[in-house]
Amino acid sequence: MPFEPDQGPIGHGSTEEKTGLEHPKHYKVLLHNDNYTPMDFVVDLLITIFGKDRFSAMQVMLNVHNLGHGVCGVYTYEIAETKLAKVHELANQHEYPLKATMEEE
Repeated sequence: MPFEPDQGPIGHGSTEEKTGLEHPKHYKVLLHNDNYTPMDFVVDLLITIFGKDRFSAMQVMLNVHNLGHGVCGVYTYEIAETKLAKVHELANQHEYPLKATMEEE
């Protein structure tokens, strides 16, 4: 079957055809600085909950300390919400006022 210029490449539909699927929204999980939560606790939390290596965890912790907040990761809504709950639960267990939030990317 020959190539017909008006119909595009053989075997491919229109580029304007929509599948109806949308990518899920993504959310940044942020930690916020306070004057009470120890830096070591924040680093350990980033390793435990967010799967960071020690170097990356230190970088995020320093952003929290120096800039007032740091991005822990970007996730779908449900995963971000679960990670927030884990952060708050762990902070409460140790009686630290660590605040975490999420915002749409």
